[in-house]
Amino acid sequence: MENHDSHSMNVPVDKVQRMYPAWKGAAIMVAVIAGFYVLREHWGHALGIAPYLLLLACPLMHVFMHGGHGHEHSDKDKSK
Repeated sequence: MENHDSHSMNVPVDKVQRMYPAWKGAAIMVAVIAGFYVLREHWGHALGIAPYLLLLACPLMHVFMHGGHGHEHSDKDKSK
């Protein structure tokens, strides 16, 4: 059984504050609350553009999700 120093497992408070400043959390909360109220007031408009967002999602998925298929060229292509 290994003995671990209990202090090495704790992250210093100043390092945590540098990684995640308080203003980021506050900005995220304000954005979520504002988004909720805007969506609630304009629900009919939001549902009106939903089919277009679905159609837009298709080409965006093809652009961003097909990057990792490994489309390397074979040795035959290099000899040309």
